[in-house]
Amino acid sequence: MDAKSVPLHYVCTRDEARELVQGIERLWVSNCGCRERRAGCKRSRVDVCLMFQPEFSSTDAGVKPVSADFVDELLREAETKHLVTRPFRGFENRSRTDGICFCCDDCCGYFLDDDEPCDKGASKETTDLDQCTHCGLCVDVCYFRARSMKDGGLVVREDACYGCGLCVDVCPESCVRMVPRT
Repeated sequence: MDAKSVPLHYVCTRDEARELVQGIERLWVSNCGCRERRAGCKRSRVDVCLMFQPEFSSTDAGVKPVSADFVDELLREAETKHLVTRPFRGFENRSRTDGICFCCDDCCGYFLDDDEPCDKGASKETTDLDQCTHCGLCVDVCYFRARSMKDGGLVVREDACYGCGLCVDVCPESCVRMVPRT
């Protein structure tokens, strides 16, 4: 398969994102191109593109080195603001991960443009429907439309799950967990 045919982005959980940055000594952040093109975001701030190399920014605006504390705060914000961790591969070398975008359904091109490709993550959700109260909170954070309500009950389309883990964050019954995708 041609390296250029591999999508630039893929999805991962926040824990998987933490593993990606672990051991990287120097990190940078830049402004998100989607947020800049749409004049901001209702969900989060603009400086959310974490880079492992300073030259791999989607925009030249706001590129600055960041500390491990900054990265920890960014990951906490991703949890509280329900941002999807979407690592991006190298533009020329798609076998290498060069950074992580923190995306949402308000401004990010991927969620607003169905034609923008993105690979599914290494994990996927599994839901214990016997324990589920069918509250629907997970439906609201599933930007991939893998979860919906029908006749008062939760419907999960596992094949549509990209593996971000946002459903795990909001489940009050702890009946959703992430498992390896097989």
